[in-house]
Amino acid sequence: MKLLKYLIIILYLINYKNLSLAKDPSALINEIVDEAALVLSSDDPIESKIIKLNSIAERSVDINGIGMYTLGKYRKSINEDQKSKYQKLFRSYFLKSFSSRLVDYTNPKIDVVSQKKINDKYTIVNSILEATSKRPQVKIDWRIYTKNPDRPLIRDLIVEGLSLARTQKEEFNSIIQNNDGDINALFKTLEEFLIK
Repeated sequence: MKLLKYLIIILYLINYKNLSLAKDPSALINEIVDEAALVLSSDDPIESKIIKLNSIAERSVDINGIGMYTLGKYRKSINEDQKSKYQKLFRSYFLKSFSSRLVDYTNPKIDVVSQKKINDKYTIVNSILEATSKRPQVKIDWRIYTKNPDRPLIRDLIVEGLSLARTQKEEFNSIIQNNDGDINALFKTLEEFLIK
């Protein structure tokens, strides 16, 4: 009986600890933005900045989820070997694309404005990339996957109303369609991007 009592107390404490670790989507974005700003404003060499930015992305972005979404209808028709190959290629493609775009910013100032829970799986966090003398203000909405509240992950960025994941999906689907539905054409495109 005592053992059962201790077990219940331990389970309660574990659940309480997990609840306290649940991350608010707005807090997640603030944390990521602050960490990225430190990296970008540092005097580190570009290669070092890229490694650190990729580390942030791997922790906070659902790269596999985005990858499968961008395959669209074709994700249902590929076999396990093709799926595995695609996931590896997409992860490398995503990280290279992400870090090469971001590394040019020296100190991006992003202010989180609000958040709206869409359902149990998704929350949208609204933010503004402040204007500078070189660029106008940009509205950025972050689509956060919150199915696991202890580990919310970014699933999409909507920049000035344009979904980056949807744009990528359209581009990938166009490549496959233009090659008679051959997934290998997409693999080749991703491989070519990675060796540039």
